[in-house]
Parts: sequence; structure tokens; C-alpha cells
Amino acid sequence: MARKRALVVDDSKSARVILSRMLEKYDIEVDMAESAEQAIEYLKNNRPDAIFMDHLMPGMDGLQAVRAIKGNPQTAMIPIMMYTSQEGELYVGQARALGAMGVLPKQVRPVDVSKVLYELHLLPDRRDMTEPALAPVELEGGAPVERAPSMAGAARAVAAAGATGTVEWGPRVESALKDQALDVRRFIVASLDSFASRIVSDVRNGIPAQPVELTPSLARASRPIWPWAAAVAAASLVAVCFAAYWLIDRNELAKSQMQIAGLTSANTELQRTRVDLTASVKDLTAALAAASMSTVAAGTGGSAIAPRFEPVPYGEIPFDRTRLEVLRDLLTKLEAQGFRGVVKIINQSGLFCLSGNSTDGFAPAGASVPLSKCDVVGNPFEESLSGQQRQSLAFANLVAGVRQHTAGAITVAIENAGSAHPGTPYPARSESLTAGEWNRAAAANNRVEFAAEASPGQ
Repeated sequence: MARKRALVVDDSKSARVILSRMLEKYDIEVDMAESAEQAIEYLKNNRPDAIFMDHLMPGMDGLQAVRAIKGNPQTAMIPIMMYTSQEGELYVGQARALGAMGVLPKQVRPVDVSKVLYELHLLPDRRDMTEPALAPVELEGGAPVERAPSMAGAARAVAAAGATGTVEWGPRVESALKDQALDVRRFIVASLDSFASRIVSDVRNGIPAQPVELTPSLARASRPIWPWAAAVAAASLVAVCFAAYWLIDRNELAKSQMQIAGLTSANTELQRTRVDLTASVKDLTAALAAASMSTVAAGTGGSAIAPRFEPVPYGEIPFDRTRLEVLRDLLTKLEAQGFRGVVKIINQSGLFCLSGNSTDGFAPAGASVPLSKCDVVGNPFEESLSGQQRQSLAFANLVAGVRQHTAGAITVAIENAGSAHPGTPYPARSESLTAGEWNRAAAANNRVEFAAEASPGQ
């Protein structure tokens, strides 16, 4: 099978060398680039199996490079992993929104590298998902040892369950504990096997080179008893190890069961909150659209095109995904009607009740959390975005090409209105006000408005 190839992009030579040596231990060929521009030039003639991209570099930074690579159909399918010291849920979400698969920290451990390589499909999967719960494996000594399901298989099962919105935590934790138990058992068996090999070697070395004639009674008396004592000591060591492991395993299982109960309760509450927020956003969006129905201008051939409001989930850049499709549909209709003028796209941000911190990132608080207990009431994700970071590469390309495509008849103007003038009023603050009630209004205000203004004289 052909060796996999990876491209490491980093302006630091030491960082490139460190990661390259880690990858080469897994039989992966490594090419290196010291800038994003050099990496893009490299991709014109080469197709690596994966790219490891630094963030802070002179000239084009890592996120801009990811946007450019994913925007090129020739390179869009190459998986990209950010290799950077940047941390936090906010940064990870921003990197994934641009097309990166995740973030590999520069203070990386070998186990992290192995996990990332499996995610990037640079290493073959170790086991099939349909493998039995326990399967015998022959060791060098011939003794059968039971093997637990792989952690990769357990991870795939958790991911599949997470896609349905529910996670069965109990079987996952038990599987992980069994895997850990078998690793400890293999270590003990290997240690005892090595210990026994040393004993046999010592016995053989202690046998005299020249045979000595002994009488039967003398031969029985001269047999050493220390090998038997060593065997008894080894058996005792095994018993002690297994007893200690059993006690540790029982305590860990009890703790895990308590954590499972808490996670299950929290998961149920989050699912209920998500359903409530989704329904509220749909209702508010429909009401706002119905209340603001109006014609664009008399020069549009008498056709009515009402301003449209599209919600933006917290943590998602405003000019991307469904907003891109809405803009395409609106431009198609206006061009068909012979419209001449400006299409205004206005981004408004909502002020959310959030839990978390600036290091690990923020997320909307649970619906039942009192508003006074929120860590932040605002929109730190929106505030962290620059003008270019508010729109995806596809959205920017569409906006840039409108004027040329319509011969100057239609132009697109993008505005950021902030949170100063909310379209939906926030509830009055009180001791009984919950995060769920507050975030319904915040979700309605976190939106993008599309409107068209005809040129004078039409």
C-alpha cells in the first residue's frame, strides 16, 4: 500500500521539524512549507493526503489559507488540521466553520497525534465495528487472552448515537473500563512472561558445564527449591495485582455511574431547550416577515419582494450557509424583473445569556438557569469577528461577482448594525427571569436582513 503524504505549514522551523518527526514514526511522508503562500503554490502541482496548518504566520494567516484551500474545487477535499497554540472552544468553532477538521495543539502528546491521524484517515482503522465484545488472542506463550472492543469502535458508536440527539453513556463508559482492564492484564502477563524468561535463563546459566555423577538420594537432595519459591512469589504477585485492580475498577465504575446519571439529566434538559428555542425562532421569524411585507419599489414591474430576515445560530458566522442561498434566490428574482439598484444585507447581533469563560469558550446557558447566574450577557463570538471573518469565501465571491454579472445594474452592500437596535424587545429583567426566556429574544435578534432599494428614477 502506498505511503500517505502530509503537508506541514508553519513559519517556525522547529515546529515543522517536531511534527514531521512525529508523523514519520507512523510511516507518513512529510512535505513542509514555511508560509501559507508557499503551501498554496505547492498545492498547484501536489495533492497530499492531509494538511497541518499553523495559525499565526507572516502574510496570509492560517484561517485565510484554509478559506482559500476550501474555496478551490481542486483542493477542497483535502482534510486540514490546524496545528497551533491557539485554544478555546471559540477558536475551534471558527476553524471548523471555515472547513478545518479540528485543532492539534503544539504541546502535543503521542496519543493525540495517533488520534488525529485516525481522524484524518492517515492510519488504517484498527478494528471492524462488528467485532464481538470479547475475542481470544494468542500470545507468544500460547495462553489465550480476551480482548475488549477498540476505543475507535466505541468512539464511532458514540458519534453515531450523538447524531440522533441522544447518547447512551453507560455502555460507552463500561466499554472504556473493559478496554483499560485488558490493557492492565496484558501488561501483567507480559511482565510475568519476562520475569519467567529471566528465571529460566538464570537456571540454565547456573548448570555446571561438566556433568557430575550423583547418587539418586544425593540428586534429590541437591535439587534447588528457589525456582519453586519464585513461581509461588510470581503467582502471589498476580493475585495481588488482580485484587488491587478489581478494587480500583469497582470504585471507578461507581463514580462513572454517578457521572452518567448527571450527564443524562443534563442531556435531556439541553434537548428540551434546543427544541423550545428552535420553535421560538421559527415563530418569531415568521411573525417578523409577515409584519414587514412591502414592495421594493414601483420600478420592479409591480412585483412585491418583501424584506427577509434569516436567523443566525449563536457561534455561526452571519454570511454563510442558508444566508448564501437566500441571497442567490433574491438576486435571481431581481435580475429576472429587470431590477436596478442596491441589495442591502444587514447583520444584527443578539445579546445571549451565556455560560463559560474566555479560555474554554461560551455557549448558551440552560433554559432553566436564572438570568442573574449567566456568566456573560452579550455576544463575544460576534464581537471577535473582523469584517472578512463574517463571511465565507463562497459568500464573498458571490457578492464580488454581482456587479460584473449584472453589468452594474445591481450592487450588494453589507452592513453591521450590531445590537443597539433590537427588532424583538428583550423581556424585563427580574429575579424570576430565566435564560431560556431571554435567549428566545436574543435568537430572534441574531439575524441577517435582506432588502432591496431601487435606484432613483426607476
